[in-house]
Amino acid sequence: MFNFLGNALHSIGEWRRYNQAYNELASLDDRALADIGVSRAEIPFILSHANDDTRVAHAANENTPRAA
Repeated sequence: MFNFLGNALHSIGEWRRYNQAYNELASLDDRALADIGVSRAEIPFILSHANDDTRVAHAANENTPRAA
């Protein structure tokens, strides 16, 4: 029971992080994406392999504007 609940919560968390990262990258204009070496069509691929390369996740977090 607890394993099922833990897996479900983990999956929901992963889904929310994927959607947040997708929305952040998708909100960039094509020039900003080109500056970081990404085309709009590559966003889903990059995010699906984000666990393979933790630099992607860290770069997305570092470039996110924060409220003061």
